[in-house]
Amino acid sequence: MLRNITYILILFFSFLSCNPFAPGIEEGNTTYSSLLGDQKTIEGLFQNFKYAYTLKDTLLYGKLLAPDFTFMYRDYDKGIDVTWSRDEDVQITYRLFQNAQSCDLIWNNIFYTTGDSTYINVVRFFNLSITFNPNDITRVDGKVNLILSREATGKPWQIKYWRDESNF
Repeated sequence: MLRNITYILILFFSFLSCNPFAPGIEEGNTTYSSLLGDQKTIEGLFQNFKYAYTLKDTLLYGKLLAPDFTFMYRDYDKGIDVTWSRDEDVQITYRLFQNAQSCDLIWNNIFYTTGDSTYINVVRFFNLSITFNPNDITRVDGKVNLILSREATGKPWQIKYWRDESNF
């Protein structure tokens, strides 16, 4: 009798820790992770950047940015450089992703690169199409001037500084 009660209690507590309506993520599930690049490489960072825009994923996008990240662009109408912080950039990007039907980012040639194993400057050409609706498509061409950094070799790269050098 005591043995049966013990088995029933074990089964009861086993079912408490298992929710068939919210199964856990399987180990080795490569559906999403196979898309992502290894952010320990420069190309992996750019691949993750592309997928953050394609998937409109601000969590993935946020992982690309260093805590002390700065974005800068030239406001040609006012003749000044405008900067904003990581928090402002993530918020602006979130609003962009919410308002866009799709974002298509294509990374082209790397124009310039210099640095070492933990700090590097990369200038790269890109094409970006943002579809707000079928009649409202914005196309941006240009280049980004990025400072990438990481804590140590073998750690993920993050964007520390981004100067937009596009036609927008």
